[in-house]
Formats: sequence, C-alpha cells, structure tokens
Amino acid sequence: MFGQITEQFQTIFKNIRGLGKITDKNINETVRQVRRALIDADVNFKVVKSFVAEVEEKAQGTKVIKSINPGQHFIKIIKDELISLLSSEGSNLNIDGKPAIILLAGLQGAGKTTTAGKLAFKLKEEGRSVLMVAADVYRPAATDQIAKIGKQVGVSVFRGQGKDPLKICIDGIKEARSLKNDVVIIDTAGRLHIDKDMMKEIQEIAYHSQPNEILFTADGMTGQDAVKSALAFHEAVPLSGVVLTKMDGDTRGGAALSIKKITGVPIKFIGVSESFEGLETFDPKRLADRILGFGDVVSLVEKAEKIFDREKAEQMNRKISDNSFDLNDFKMQLKQLKSMGPIGNLMGMVPGMNAKALKKLNMDDRQISWTEAIINSMTTNERKYPNTMNGSRRLRISKGSGRPVQEVNALLNQFNQMKKMMKKMKNFNKIKLPNMGNLTGF
Repeated sequence: MFGQITEQFQTIFKNIRGLGKITDKNINETVRQVRRALIDADVNFKVVKSFVAEVEEKAQGTKVIKSINPGQHFIKIIKDELISLLSSEGSNLNIDGKPAIILLAGLQGAGKTTTAGKLAFKLKEEGRSVLMVAADVYRPAATDQIAKIGKQVGVSVFRGQGKDPLKICIDGIKEARSLKNDVVIIDTAGRLHIDKDMMKEIQEIAYHSQPNEILFTADGMTGQDAVKSALAFHEAVPLSGVVLTKMDGDTRGGAALSIKKITGVPIKFIGVSESFEGLETFDPKRLADRILGFGDVVSLVEKAEKIFDREKAEQMNRKISDNSFDLNDFKMQLKQLKSMGPIGNLMGMVPGMNAKALKKLNMDDRQISWTEAIINSMTTNERKYPNTMNGSRRLRISKGSGRPVQEVNALLNQFNQMKKMMKKMKNFNKIKLPNMGNLTGF
C-alpha cells in the first residue's frame, strides 16, 4: 500500500533528518520535493497547492526556534499537516435508529457488493443483526453474488420480487423492521454520474429509504477519477461518507489524499484486502503514518489480537518450551498468518521498514499456500518427526505437492533451524506471540 509515495517521502526525510538548522534554502528544496511527490501520486493540484503552502508557512515560522533536532521538527510539520488534510468531523458511522439504513452507491466495478459483505461482517462482529438488500437488478448474477456473500458472512439477504430497485429497497426495509434487524445495508447498481435516468433512480431510493448513511464506494486505484465521480454523486445525493476500496493495490494514494478536501465528504472506511476482515475504519493518523513510511504498529497488533487465540498461543508456548513444536503447529501458524492479509501489507506496518527494501524482498503470498501444500503432502508421522524423511520420501512429497524437491529441502532445513532457535529460547518464561519462523522463499 502506497509504495510509490512512501518511497519518495522516505527519500525526502532521509535528506532533511540531518539538518543543523531550518533555512530558506532547505525549506524551498524540501517543499519542491514534497510538491513533486504529491503530483506524482496523482493528488489533486488544488490539494497539493494548499498543502505545500501550509507546510512552507509553518516551516518558515520555525526558523527562529532553536530545536534540538531541526530536521525531525520539519518532518513533524509535514506529518501534522498530512493528518490535518485527512481528518474530518463526522467520520464515525451513524447507526442510530431501528433499523439504521446504509445506502451504498458508486460506479460499476468499484466493489460495492463486496464492501456490503465486509461491512455486514464488521457490524455482525460488533454484535448487531444485519440485513443486506440486493437492489442491483441490472448486472447479471448480482443478486446471486450478494446471496453467496451473505451466506459466507452469516448475514441474511433480501432479494425481493420483480425488477424495480425502489420497490425492492422499500420492501427490504419493511422486512428488516419485521425481523427487528439493527442495520439494513442496501447494495445498489453501479452507475455513471452522466447517466441521468440512473442518477434519478438513486435519488428516489435515497428519498424514500431515508438512509442514516449514503456511502460512496470508490476504487482507490483510480486516483483523480474517483474524486471527480464522488463530487458528481455528492451533487446528486447528499453523501455522508466515502469507502475507498482496493487500497492494498494503490501505490500512489492520490484518491485518499484528495477526496475529503475536494468533496468535503469524510472517508469512513478503507478496503485493505479481499478477505471479509479487510475493511478498516478510517484513521487519519494511522494512514498518515503508512503514507510517510512510519508503519502502523497499532493496526498490526489489532490484526494479531483478532487472529491469535490466547489459549492456543499459550499451548504453542508450552510446545516451544518443551521443544515438541512440529510441522502441524507450523502449518497452523501459517494459516493464522495468511488470514491477517497480504504479507507485503503486514511488513509495511512495521515501523522503520524501508519501502525500497520491501520492494527488493519480492514477497509472494502464494508461497504460504505452496508451503501448506508441501506439509499437506506429508504423512501424520512425517509432520511429527520431520527428521525421519529420507530422499525417497522427499521426492514423494515433492510430487504430491507439485513443488520442486529443493523447496521441500529448504522448508525442512529452515524448520530445523527454527527448532534450534526455539531450544535456545527455552530459558524465556513468556513469549507474547507465537514465533512465525522463516517461510520458504521469503
């Protein structure tokens, strides 16, 4: 996430960290580099102009301050301005009422239906009963898709009768009231803002359903196009928030940095992975830290807390302490790691992780699946006692998993090294999180 702009900011910060004092010369040079980084990231030119002007003004005001570390002070100015740019009032989801109604709108292919499922999953995890309404009657199999998603997340879906989206929405809300659901999420059809009939339809749905929230779902990778679309939709219906999807594939960050400033509509959620857990509540400070390359250790810990079971972690610690950790345990840890999201995104949350170094690591998320395939091709005894495997067994495992023998050997060697390391750690009484070890190919 934000690989390109993060790399540029890290280069800028590297140059200004050692500044002995803040002068007109280094202010102008830094401001010029920041301006270029933001323009390269496809940030709206008005946003770039105002942001750079604010940074320059505040930096000029600190020239006379005798700071212990002027360079760090300059970095703080940039970070504070970025947080200010992303922040807004009313960023919390309004789910008052019984039921609270959330209307999702946006262009085709922006990820509305998937977002509806993610949001339903998130609200269900918070203990709320949710009903999703399938109001996209135009896209082939759209209702089948949301029904499948509903089944996966354990949330009911109202499909309605006929092809009238407005009637389906009204009937869906009535159904939610009769079922005493807490929240209704309406998934509407994707539409272009230049299509007058379709825009009139979303206006009628919004008028008759009286939603608590009208969320514009925008593809984060489309940059300025997402901002223009959001502005056009906001003129037609009063948007209360934005959901930026596919942010795990966005290396520039133009939409995230521009959309609130230009439209005045707060960002409420960002989609960071394809899994149903991959919808994060928008936090300006955390996003600013990620953009600037400072990591996001809070989000990393929160992800770990959701995935790792305390009882299982303590059981794993006991196995580590008595050196009985085997490949079955290793496989379980791989599954836990996999469910936390793409490895590159997790590494990007680690403070101090250099964007260039992260790119050179060339981490492939498929490697976890390949490692799992190798372990799955072993017998129960081989997983428990990996040292018993000879050449013929390794060849059989290689053929069964569809991976080269070299990868099987590498996994076993790395597992043995990990076991030796765990033996040395035997004297430690507490290990907060299970050691992930080294994955083959990482």
